[in-house]
Amino acid sequence: MSFSPLSLSRRHVLGDLYPKCELLTENVPVYLLGDENELLGHADEGLGKFADAITFHLADDVCKRISAGHYTYQFDLEHGAEPGRVIIRTIFLKARKPYEKPLPSRASAS
Repeated sequence: MSFSPLSLSRRHVLGDLYPKCELLTENVPVYLLGDENELLGHADEGLGKFADAITFHLADDVCKRISAGHYTYQFDLEHGAEPGRVIIRTIFLKARKPYEKPLPSRASAS
């Protein structure tokens, strides 16, 4: 299994938390959310202070699924030093529900 980094915009990953979230100062573990919460790798902001991106260090197949939008993000948060600020302690990837085809509409026999 080969690992390759995937960098995504902080705003894309954090969504509504973007303006409230402190910078990632250390490696944050990334888990696949489920019954066992499998550890997949880690994430950081290794591109530098002004890059405004989160880099995921995960297996290639997981990175492909993240970039294709197969996961949503959930976070384990801690309150920051300033009021209203948060620090991310853990990132969880939650699989999206598969798309369900709509049922065909039936014509009324009236």
